[in-house]
Amino acid sequence: MKLHPVDLLTLSPDIFRLFQKQTPLLTAGNQLGCNAMTIGWGQMGTLWNKPVCTVYVRPERFTFQFMEENPGFTLSVLPEAYKKALAFCGSKSGQDVDKFKECGLTVAYSQDGAPYVEEAELVVICRKLYVQDLQVSSTVDHAVIDPYYGKMGGWHRAYTGEVVEVYAKD
Repeated sequence: MKLHPVDLLTLSPDIFRLFQKQTPLLTAGNQLGCNAMTIGWGQMGTLWNKPVCTVYVRPERFTFQFMEENPGFTLSVLPEAYKKALAFCGSKSGQDVDKFKECGLTVAYSQDGAPYVEEAELVVICRKLYVQDLQVSSTVDHAVIDPYYGKMGGWHRAYTGEVVEVYAKD
């Protein structure tokens, strides 16, 4: 089954299931180079009267440079059959291995050149609108700090992108 365009106003994914159970692949880059990483943190909604998606990436992640250098990013939600590929993409660095090749995934490109995974059952293509670093000084509930930032590196950067295209399989 091929991906086809979806009208944003008819899209109603279960956002909590999407980010907590299906853990989409965040992909950024261009035709000269790209990387994908499995993510479990994200939000979708409306900001500035635009449909948006926000994702979070630590500066230590290989994907971070692609997020910084390119105007867009994508989320690719893969079917259950790709659970091992998602685990691989969440545990290996694209700096050391070609995740797409190792997992048998096909990179495709949106009209704006943003990379996504062709095997996905849902693809959300975003154009960056806003970027901001999460900060300890802005954290109200300090109980979240130790489990996520105790000894694990830098604070995440939030990337909010306007959802410009959505593709799904029937």
